[in-house]
Amino acid sequence: MVKWLRQSLSGRVVTTIIRVYLGYLWLTSGIEKLHGFTAQKFIENGIKNPVLGVDGKPVYGWYTEILRNFVMPNVNLFDFLVVWGEIFIGIGLILGAFATTATFFALLMNFSYLLAGSISVNPQYIFLEFIILVAGFNASKLGLDYFIIPFLRRKIPFLEKTVGQ
Repeated sequence: MVKWLRQSLSGRVVTTIIRVYLGYLWLTSGIEKLHGFTAQKFIENGIKNPVLGVDGKPVYGWYTEILRNFVMPNVNLFDFLVVWGEIFIGIGLILGAFATTATFFALLMNFSYLLAGSISVNPQYIFLEFIILVAGFNASKLGLDYFIIPFLRRKIPFLEKTVGQ
């Protein structure tokens, strides 16, 4: 399965469809938040109602403390980062430009939402994003990375053997 995702033409087509689909979802989500979005209530809810284990104790107490002591005091910064992060993730995935990087940050955001207690579409997104990561460069060969990655490999010596392999 991994070899198919990473090397085959049909795997490339399937991962391109997944990549563009996810990109559309991320982009539209970000655009919808452009005017008047604030994560304040979401963050407050994550602090007041942390994810609890079967014993009734917070499972991710460390994350609740990050929300309380770092994210909440800087909510305006995080409002900006969420909106523009979603938009740039969407653009990167749709165009296949720095798609692996976009996918990494998409996963980071999805796991952040999960740790704060929001299930929503996050498990579905995470599953599809892992498929893109496993496919590696093959997931964006039908995109701008087809041109970007070889250019970077030629211009930046330490990337020659690492990017997209």
